[in-house]
Amino acid sequence: MHRRTRLALILGFSAVVIGGLSWTAMRPVPVMVNIVPVTRGPMQVTLDVDGTTRIREIFEVSAPITGTAKRSPVRVGDSVVAGDTVVAIVQPVAPSLLDARSRQQAEAAVHEAQAALAVADSRLTQAEEELSYAQSQFDRAQELVERGVASLVRLEDAAQILNVRKSAREAAQSARAMAQSTLERTEAALIMPDVTSDGNSECCITLRAPTDGAVLSVEHVSERPVLAGETLLSVGDPSDLEIVAEVLSRDAVQIPDGANAHIDRWGGDDQLTAKLRRIDPSARTDISALGIEEQRVETVFDIVSPPEDRAGLGNGYALRLSIVMWETEDAVQVPLGAVFRLGSDWALFKVENGVANQVVVETGARNDRMVQITSGLQETDSVIVHPGDKVASGSRVSSSNDANATSR
Repeated sequence: MHRRTRLALILGFSAVVIGGLSWTAMRPVPVMVNIVPVTRGPMQVTLDVDGTTRIREIFEVSAPITGTAKRSPVRVGDSVVAGDTVVAIVQPVAPSLLDARSRQQAEAAVHEAQAALAVADSRLTQAEEELSYAQSQFDRAQELVERGVASLVRLEDAAQILNVRKSAREAAQSARAMAQSTLERTEAALIMPDVTSDGNSECCITLRAPTDGAVLSVEHVSERPVLAGETLLSVGDPSDLEIVAEVLSRDAVQIPDGANAHIDRWGGDDQLTAKLRRIDPSARTDISALGIEEQRVETVFDIVSPPEDRAGLGNGYALRLSIVMWETEDAVQVPLGAVFRLGSDWALFKVENGVANQVVVETGARNDRMVQITSGLQETDSVIVHPGDKVASGSRVSSSNDANATSR
């Protein structure tokens, strides 16, 4: 009897062991997934575009007359002071040389003008003499009328003649002035170019800096002929910078007024900040690298960071601009890879006690890493990122992060 009891105990124990092993073998193996907690905090949605710096106000210095621009007294990068630093010197154009025929014609014109002036002088002398005689006759007639010897008719005749002689003198004076001007004009045609001119400031027009700053460009350093209105150089303040970025028109309409922006990849270690000043009202057609026509709009940003934080940043430098399209200080958010489409809705897998449960959620704003969850989750929940085909609602899951930590 004792022997049978021992055998029964052995058989029972064996049955328990075999049953446990069978249950363990049939138990489902948890799927290894990446489980992350739901976070709550600040969130931003940005538009990343390439930008270029440029000086806000650039002044171009142009030649006021046609002539010869002397060798530039300044070079690119030189500092200038408004109204003090000489940036350009322009000498008026010299008269051209005359050939033998032209010179003879010009000399003949001078002789003709001299003769006309002599005639005008003679006529002026004659007019003055006649005026003097008419004045004396008027004075005599007036005296006789006062004495009662002559009639008033005689006095009126003398006054009329006097007025005629005055008009004749004025006409003679005008004719002489015309003859004098004609002579001066014909003599100017004989002026020869001054080959000994040293180009000093007395014969030239001196142009000074229109603003404080530095010389940005010089068209030509050497002396050369220039036309009136031709650009000689440009001047600006290198510290007064703005940023220009071209964005797609469909993105430009979504940029809020006065939007903030972060500046990266400008060459410095620290991130700079900027603020939107304006969006141009007109777009232009541009061809992308893929050959697609795009409508792009120019946006202009003011750099908010102080000049000492952006030392070395100059005109025409490239940088990366992240325009803040939307932001909040309190958003429930999950990684972008956690959500997926479920018909017309968005869904994700929430992990509860090691089991994945599919949950439909409502999403809000999203950026390149995170998506805002407006309903369907709590900040204490955990979700699966990139669940894959092996995960379904009700599947047992295990965090791959925990497995990696255990293996180490």
